[in-house]
Amino acid sequence: MLRAWGRGDLQARDELVPLIYQDLRRRAAAYLRRERGDHTLQPTALVHEAYLRLLGQQRVVWQNRAHFFGIAAQMMRRILVDHAREHQAAKRPGAALRVALDDRIGAIEPRDCELLAIDQALIDLARIDPRQGQIVELRYFGGLSEQEVAVALSVSRATVTREWQIARAWLYRRLTKGRSGGHRGE
Repeated sequence: MLRAWGRGDLQARDELVPLIYQDLRRRAAAYLRRERGDHTLQPTALVHEAYLRLLGQQRVVWQNRAHFFGIAAQMMRRILVDHAREHQAAKRPGAALRVALDDRIGAIEPRDCELLAIDQALIDLARIDPRQGQIVELRYFGGLSEQEVAVALSVSRATVTREWQIARAWLYRRLTKGRSGGHRGE
Protein backbone atom coordinates (compact mmCIF):
# COMPACT_ATOMS: atom_id res chain seq x y z
CA MET A 1 0.00 0.00 0.00
CA LEU A 2 2.91 2.37 0.71
CA ARG A 3 4.29 1.86 -2.77
CA ALA A 4 0.85 2.33 -4.31
CA TRP A 5 0.42 5.57 -2.36
CA GLY A 6 3.82 6.69 -3.63
CA ARG A 7 2.57 6.14 -7.17
CA GLY A 8 -0.40 8.41 -6.43
CA ASP A 9 -3.03 5.81 -5.48
CA LEU A 10 -5.27 7.78 -3.10
CA GLN A 11 -7.35 4.74 -2.21
CA ALA A 12 -4.21 2.96 -0.99
CA ARG A 13 -3.38 6.04 1.09
CA ASP A 14 -6.86 6.09 2.60
CA GLU A 15 -6.68 2.37 3.44
CA LEU A 16 -3.22 2.77 4.93
CA VAL A 17 -4.04 5.62 7.33
CA PRO A 18 -5.94 3.54 9.91
CA LEU A 19 -3.19 0.91 9.81
CA ILE A 20 -0.37 3.35 10.56
CA TYR A 21 -2.19 5.84 12.77
CA GLN A 22 -1.95 3.90 16.03
CA ASP A 23 1.73 3.13 15.46
CA LEU A 24 2.48 6.80 14.76
CA ARG A 25 0.48 7.86 17.82
CA ARG A 26 2.32 5.35 20.02
CA ARG A 27 5.67 6.66 18.80
CA ALA A 28 4.59 10.28 19.34
CA ALA A 29 3.30 9.50 22.84
CA ALA A 30 6.55 7.74 23.74
CA TYR A 31 8.55 10.71 22.58
CA LEU A 32 6.35 13.27 24.36
CA ARG A 33 6.63 11.33 27.63
CA ARG A 34 10.28 12.41 27.66
CA GLU A 35 9.26 16.06 27.37
CA ARG A 36 8.52 18.43 30.22
CA GLY A 37 5.28 17.75 32.08
CA ASP A 38 3.47 20.92 31.02
CA HIS A 39 4.09 20.41 27.30
CA THR A 40 1.24 21.88 25.26
CA LEU A 41 1.62 19.58 22.25
CA GLN A 42 -0.35 16.34 22.56
CA PRO A 43 0.47 13.07 20.74
CA THR A 44 -2.67 13.32 18.61
CA ALA A 45 -1.77 16.85 17.48
CA LEU A 46 1.80 15.76 16.72
CA VAL A 47 0.58 12.80 14.64
CA HIS A 48 -1.96 14.93 12.78
CA GLU A 49 0.62 17.57 11.92
CA ALA A 50 3.11 14.90 10.81
CA TYR A 51 0.41 13.23 8.72
CA LEU A 52 -0.43 16.52 6.99
CA ARG A 53 3.23 16.99 6.16
CA LEU A 54 3.49 13.42 4.92
CA LEU A 55 0.52 14.04 2.63
CA GLY A 56 2.42 16.97 1.17
CA GLN A 57 5.29 14.73 0.07
CA GLN A 58 5.16 14.53 -3.69
CA ARG A 59 6.36 11.48 -5.57
CA VAL A 60 7.91 9.69 -2.61
CA VAL A 61 8.94 6.16 -3.49
CA TRP A 62 8.31 4.38 -0.20
CA GLN A 63 10.82 1.55 0.04
CA ASN A 64 9.30 -0.19 3.05
CA ARG A 65 7.68 0.33 6.43
CA ALA A 66 10.95 1.42 8.08
CA HIS A 67 11.52 4.02 5.34
CA PHE A 68 8.03 5.41 5.91
CA PHE A 69 8.52 5.65 9.67
CA GLY A 70 11.93 7.21 9.09
CA ILE A 71 10.34 10.02 7.07
CA ALA A 72 7.63 10.32 9.73
CA ALA A 73 10.38 10.65 12.37
CA GLN A 74 11.93 13.52 10.41
CA MET A 75 8.54 15.21 10.24
CA MET A 76 7.93 14.81 13.97
CA ARG A 77 11.40 16.14 14.76
CA ARG A 78 10.80 19.23 12.64
CA ILE A 79 7.41 19.82 14.26
CA LEU A 80 8.84 19.47 17.77
CA VAL A 81 11.77 21.78 16.99
CA ASP A 82 9.42 24.37 15.47
CA HIS A 83 7.18 24.08 18.53
CA ALA A 84 10.20 24.48 20.85
CA ARG A 85 11.35 27.57 18.98
CA GLU A 86 7.88 29.11 19.21
CA HIS A 87 7.70 28.24 22.90
CA GLN A 88 11.14 29.69 23.55
CA ALA A 89 10.31 32.88 21.68
CA ALA A 90 7.17 33.31 23.78
CA LYS A 91 9.12 32.96 27.02
CA ARG A 92 12.25 34.50 28.39
CA PRO A 93 15.55 33.33 26.82
CA GLY A 94 16.60 29.85 27.86
CA ALA A 95 13.10 28.56 28.58
CA ALA A 96 13.17 25.88 25.87
CA LEU A 97 11.65 22.40 26.11
CA ARG A 98 13.60 19.95 28.24
CA VAL A 99 14.13 16.41 27.07
CA ALA A 100 16.28 13.48 28.08
CA LEU A 101 18.41 11.76 25.46
CA ASP A 102 17.74 8.28 26.72
CA ASP A 103 16.99 4.83 25.47
CA ARG A 104 15.90 1.80 27.47
CA ILE A 105 18.71 -0.30 26.04
CA GLY A 106 21.41 2.37 26.18
CA ALA A 107 24.36 2.27 28.53
CA ILE A 108 24.88 6.02 28.88
CA GLU A 109 22.70 8.06 31.23
CA PRO A 110 22.77 11.57 29.78
CA ARG A 111 21.38 14.42 31.83
CA ASP A 112 18.38 16.47 30.71
CA CYS A 113 19.04 18.93 27.93
CA GLU A 114 17.07 21.23 25.71
CA LEU A 115 15.38 20.00 22.55
CA LEU A 116 16.89 22.85 20.56
CA ALA A 117 20.36 21.91 21.80
CA ILE A 118 19.72 18.28 20.77
CA ASP A 119 18.56 19.45 17.36
CA GLN A 120 21.68 21.58 16.84
CA ALA A 121 23.95 18.80 18.10
CA LEU A 122 22.24 16.35 15.74
CA ILE A 123 22.76 18.74 12.82
CA ASP A 124 26.45 18.97 13.77
CA LEU A 125 26.73 15.18 14.06
CA ALA A 126 25.08 14.68 10.66
CA ARG A 127 27.65 17.01 9.09
CA ILE A 128 30.44 14.85 10.52
CA ASP A 129 28.80 11.45 10.05
CA PRO A 130 25.52 11.48 8.10
CA ARG A 131 24.71 7.83 8.86
CA GLN A 132 25.07 8.35 12.60
CA GLY A 133 22.80 11.38 12.29
CA GLN A 134 20.20 9.24 10.54
CA ILE A 135 20.48 6.49 13.13
CA VAL A 136 19.90 8.94 16.00
CA GLU A 137 16.97 10.53 14.22
CA LEU A 138 15.33 7.19 13.46
CA ARG A 139 15.93 5.76 16.96
CA TYR A 140 15.30 8.86 19.09
CA PHE A 141 12.69 10.79 17.13
CA GLY A 142 11.18 7.92 15.15
CA GLY A 143 11.17 5.25 17.82
CA LEU A 144 12.45 2.63 15.39
CA SER A 145 14.15 -0.47 16.74
CA GLU A 146 17.75 -1.21 15.79
CA GLN A 147 16.51 -3.85 13.35
CA GLU A 148 14.08 -1.39 11.71
CA VAL A 149 16.86 1.18 11.38
CA ALA A 150 19.13 -1.46 9.83
CA VAL A 151 16.47 -2.25 7.23
CA ALA A 152 15.78 1.42 6.52
CA LEU A 153 19.48 2.19 6.01
CA SER A 154 20.41 -1.12 4.36
CA VAL A 155 23.11 -1.95 6.91
CA SER A 156 23.54 -4.71 9.46
CA ARG A 157 22.00 -4.53 12.91
CA ALA A 158 25.51 -4.79 14.37
CA THR A 159 26.48 -1.65 12.44
CA VAL A 160 23.44 0.18 13.78
CA THR A 161 24.21 -0.94 17.36
CA ARG A 162 27.84 0.19 17.10
CA GLU A 163 27.05 3.51 15.38
CA TRP A 164 24.15 4.23 17.80
CA GLN A 165 26.49 3.80 20.78
CA ILE A 166 29.17 6.01 19.22
CA ALA A 167 26.65 8.68 18.24
CA ARG A 168 25.05 8.71 21.70
CA ALA A 169 28.45 9.10 23.35
CA TRP A 170 29.35 11.94 20.97
CA LEU A 171 26.01 13.67 21.57
CA TYR A 172 26.36 13.26 25.30
CA ARG A 173 29.80 14.91 25.23
CA ARG A 174 28.53 17.67 22.95
CA LEU A 175 25.49 18.38 25.08
CA THR A 176 27.31 18.29 28.42
CA LYS A 177 30.58 19.94 27.40
CA GLY A 178 29.58 22.15 24.49
CA ARG A 179 31.13 22.38 21.06
CA SER A 180 34.33 20.52 21.92
CA GLY A 181 32.57 17.17 21.63
CA GLY A 182 35.22 15.65 19.38
CA HIS A 183 34.52 12.99 16.75
CA ARG A 184 36.59 11.29 14.08
CA GLY A 185 38.92 14.08 13.19
CA GLU A 186 36.76 16.93 14.45
